[in-house]
Amino acid sequence: MVSLAQTSARERAAFEPGVEIAVEEVSHSFDLEGAPLPVLDGVSFAAARGEFVALLGPSGCGKSTLLRLVAGLEPPTSGVITENGRRISGPDPSRVVVFQDPTLFPWRNVRDNVALGLEAQGLLKTRRSRIDETLRLVGLENFTKAYPHQLSGGMAQRVALARALVNDPDLLILDEPLGKLDSLTRLSMQGEIVNLWRRAGFTALLVTHDVEEALLMATRVIVFSERPASIKADIAIDKPYPRHRDDPDLIARRREILGLLGLHDSW
Repeated sequence: MVSLAQTSARERAAFEPGVEIAVEEVSHSFDLEGAPLPVLDGVSFAAARGEFVALLGPSGCGKSTLLRLVAGLEPPTSGVITENGRRISGPDPSRVVVFQDPTLFPWRNVRDNVALGLEAQGLLKTRRSRIDETLRLVGLENFTKAYPHQLSGGMAQRVALARALVNDPDLLILDEPLGKLDSLTRLSMQGEIVNLWRRAGFTALLVTHDVEEALLMATRVIVFSERPASIKADIAIDKPYPRHRDDPDLIARRREILGLLGLHDSW
């Protein structure tokens, strides 16, 4: 039997959670009435295996577009995006996106909504127990038969997270998943997502407009310019969890990032 120590780096990656993502000189444009609309301009950064990276920037600058490119939902106009050194050329079950809206099927109960990914991959029979494990993980084990109209906003977003996590993703892509929640639910969900990430070890990319949210959740914060987006700063947040809003270091970081966003007087 070959030991794990004797395997190659690429082979070892199959035994470890998370992936390495590299974005190399990526630019992207949309066709707007026959004319190109640039949204990304030479973006380069890397996310290490198991890292939690937050993307911050002005509304409409191209952050969500970048997530779509990383997810493989469309190719960049130019540049390369790789996962563990291999070029991303399309969607893959190992990369899962959680959007701002839970987008649950109203005619399916919680358990059946969570099962969708496994059904699509033909894995439902062999991995049925994984659904119950994931529902326990997000605290919904007592709501398996509830329907979306019976859930609060926070509970519906937990279902969306469970639907993503049941696939055991290597990369969890979070596109403002808490943007429509009330402030108290949002604070609770921030902590829950961080706990899920720390427990599972996947790599996470988060788009948010909330500077404080990025500082509380991420290991790095990347700040983008106005559209077409380029990187203004890449800031490491080397703080233990759980983090607290009154931490002087985080307050100083918040001031720094708001300054980069042109909001010097907003702290």
